Amino acid sequence: MPEVKTIPEIIKDVTGRSPESEHKLFYDSATEQLEPIYFWLLDLMNDQGLSPEKLIDNFTSSPGSGHFSEMGQRATVMQQQGVKLLGDVNTVLRSVLNIVYDLKEFRIRLKSYEDFKNDDTKEAARLSLKQIWLDKVDINKGNSSIKAMALGQAGFQTLLDAFLAVNSVKEVNDLDLNERIKRIIYPRIHEFNIWLEESEKELKKRYNLERTYLKSQVNSLKLYSRWAKPYLKAASQLEQKDVGRNPALVKSFSTTLLELILFGKSEINVKDNALRGSLPKDFAKPSYLKNILKRKYYGCVLVDFKFRGIPQRVTQRGDYSFGGRTEITFKSYALNEDEIKKIMAEMEKQDVEDVLGLIEGTTTESLGQLQEEINFFLEDKEKEEAKAKDKGSGSNPFKALLGYYDKPTKEKKEDKKEEKKEDKDKDKPIRKDDWIEKTHLRSLAAEASKTKAFDLFDIYKKAHGMPSYS
Repeated sequence: MPEVKTIPEIIKDVTGRSPESEHKLFYDSATEQLEPIYFWLLDLMNDQGLSPEKLIDNFTSSPGSGHFSEMGQRATVMQQQGVKLLGDVNTVLRSVLNIVYDLKEFRIRLKSYEDFKNDDTKEAARLSLKQIWLDKVDINKGNSSIKAMALGQAGFQTLLDAFLAVNSVKEVNDLDLNERIKRIIYPRIHEFNIWLEESEKELKKRYNLERTYLKSQVNSLKLYSRWAKPYLKAASQLEQKDVGRNPALVKSFSTTLLELILFGKSEINVKDNALRGSLPKDFAKPSYLKNILKRKYYGCVLVDFKFRGIPQRVTQRGDYSFGGRTEITFKSYALNEDEIKKIMAEMEKQDVEDVLGLIEGTTTESLGQLQEEINFFLEDKEKEEAKAKDKGSGSNPFKALLGYYDKPTKEKKEDKKEEKKEDKDKDKPIRKDDWIEKTHLRSLAAEASKTKAFDLFDIYKKAHGMPSYS
C-alpha cells in the first residue's frame, strides 16, 4: 500500500510551491483541554474571512489505555451494522444483474415480433418464432411433440419440414403429403398462430413489469447504500492511525495522539486592491478586469494541530477530555483555484479520509459496468411515460404536493456535460501563471496569506500568553 502523503507534501507535489511563511505555537498543560484551543482558532479563522474546512482528523491511542478499548467497541458496533447493510446491498445487486440479463433476453425475443411485422424480414422472423414455439411450447407434449415424432419415430420424417413450410390451415390442404401428417399439422399450426398473437402481448407485459422492477431494485440499492454510508463513515472515523515507531505512544501508557488540520482561504479581490493602490489602477476598469482575471487567486492558511495527551473519562457514557501538549503550526500559501481543485482531487485519490471507499467499491464500481444497460432500459421506459403524459391531460398536479418535480431533459444533459467537464479538468495539468498572474496576483496572494497566518499566530499568542517561536 503506498505511503499516505501529508497535506504540505501534496501541495508541494501539485504546485511545486513551499509555504510562504511558517509559525509555531506550543502549549503544555495537563489540565488545559484541546477543545477550547481548537474552537478558539476555528472561530478566529471565520472572523478573519478564511472560511475554514477540516482536511485531516486522526487519532491514535495506546493499546493499554481505556480510550483505546472504548473506541474499539464503538468501531466494532459501526462495522457490524455496516456489514449487515452491505449484505443487503449485495443481495439487491445480484437481483439487478438477473433483471438486466432477463431484459436482454426479452428484448431479443421482442425484436423477432417486430421483424415479423416488417415485409422484408417477415419470413425469417416467422421461422425464428416457430423454432421458439417448438423448443418452449410444443416440446412439453413429450413423445407426441413434432420434434420427437420427426426425429424419433418412423413415418414422420417430413413432419418437421411440413410444419416449418406452412403458415395457415389453408396451406396445409395444399401439401402433397399423406393424411396422417396433415392431421397432425392442422392443430399445431392453429396453436402456433394463437400463441404468436398472445405471446407477444404477454411478453410485452412481462418486459414492462421487469423494467418497473429494475427501477425499484436500483432505487432500493441506492437506499441501502445511503443507509450503510453513515455506519461505514463512522467506522472509518473511529479507525486509529498507524503512527509507526513514534516514541510518544507507549503500549502500556494511557496516551492519545491527535492530528487536526484546518484549511482556510480568502479570495483576492482585484478591483478593491487596485482602488487601494496595491495593484495598478487600470486593473479596476471592468473591461481590463475581464481580460486579466482568468482565474481566482487566494491567500491560504493551513493550521496543523498535533496533540499528545492523557485522556480522562468525564462521564459514565464514555466521554473523554484531553489535557497535554499541543503544537500548532501556521503555514501560508498563495494558490489559484486550479491548484486548490487539484490538491483536493489528489487527496481523494490517495484516500486521505476517504470514508466512503468501501461502499463505492460495492455499489458504484459494480453498477458502473452495468450503468449503460440500466440507463438504456430505464430511459426507454421514461420516454414511453413521457409520450403517455403528452397524450394525456398534462402533468399530475398532486405530485407537486408530494415534492415530485420532473427535471427537464435539457437540464439533465447540461448536468452530465458539467460532470464530464469536471472530470476532465481534474486530469488536466495546471496552466502556468502568465506575466500578470506571476508578478501581481500571485505576489499579492502571497502577501495576504502571510499576513493572515501571522495575524492568527500573533492574536492567539497575545490572547493566551503562550510561549512560542516563529
